[in-house]
Amino acid sequence: MSEQSETVPAPPRRYAVLGGGGFLGRAIVRMLRARGDTVRVFGRHRYPEVEALGAECVVGDVRDPAAVTNACPDCHTVFHTIAICDILRSKRPYYEVNVRGSANVLRACLENKVRCLVYTSTPSVVIAPRNIILGDESLPYLKRYLSPYPKTKAIAEKMILDADNWEMVPNSPADDRRELGERNVTRLRTCAIRPHLIWGPNDPHILPRIFAYTKEKRLRVVGNGLNQVSITYVDNAAHAHILAADELAGQARCAGKAYFINDSDPVVLWEWINSLLTSLHLPTVNRRIGYRSAYIVAALCECLSACLPFLGPPKMTRFVINELAFSHSFTHDRASRDFGYQPIVSPQQALDNVIAWANQQKLSQS
Repeated sequence: MSEQSETVPAPPRRYAVLGGGGFLGRAIVRMLRARGDTVRVFGRHRYPEVEALGAECVVGDVRDPAAVTNACPDCHTVFHTIAICDILRSKRPYYEVNVRGSANVLRACLENKVRCLVYTSTPSVVIAPRNIILGDESLPYLKRYLSPYPKTKAIAEKMILDADNWEMVPNSPADDRRELGERNVTRLRTCAIRPHLIWGPNDPHILPRIFAYTKEKRLRVVGNGLNQVSITYVDNAAHAHILAADELAGQARCAGKAYFINDSDPVVLWEWINSLLTSLHLPTVNRRIGYRSAYIVAALCECLSACLPFLGPPKMTRFVINELAFSHSFTHDRASRDFGYQPIVSPQQALDNVIAWANQQKLSQS
């Protein structure tokens, strides 16, 4: 991490990180604890790593409204990072976790008088099957999604942003004296952060799949191999979440808005993948498949899975093919303007950190 990798100090507060045992959540917890904040982590298990940082662990399921409500008392800010993001699952879990779970989080914040809610969203809510070059937040939501993942994330994002500036739920007659002017109305402020392709040490999704598919010789360059994408090192993503939370608690220029977050510059996807593989002494990806052919195969996989559900989720989807074939790069200018976001870990330092982690874990040999 660079010398400027510490988050800007803020007065100590109590934070709840929902999903704080996960990849992004742990990074948020680590940064909050580093500046002296009190942190409560909510997830399906206890997490010794975050407890070792001095965080409290509360066990529960985001699908259980009472469990979520019990995780948020006395918290100033909630970070909601929980989601089903595995793009090869059946539809039902996405709605249960991503939509209903987010509704439970929103309700818990209102009932507990939480001041700020930062939601981890995704650029996939606006990604159509076409090239996006340095897209900004003016990109519209899609009318039709190819996967339940972006569809449910879009529903949840809109729900949480629409809740910005809602009044807290009063819990006693003394709390509801607005008309008498005896107190200021307390309101919930919300925003959404859209990091693209979060990666880094301990990544449980992108990097392990790249390594596994490469060694199994299943990975193919889709299309012309020149597509550029934005990626987000995990510490940069966590840093953005905390900056947004601090802004919500201050001038709140980010309230009710969504923000793209990524590293400094986009990368050529397949060049970046091959550079990483070369650094780990793994074979590079040279075999190719045309976009149209790959799309047809993915559509057939989805159709087969729908007709024969006992076979399980499809092995490939059209959503994944579009991610691998098109350019999807975004600008974080709006985040820089509204809450001062800039990456704190350089691309080279990020790559060095990942290579060191992969070698330590012997991922290239497993």
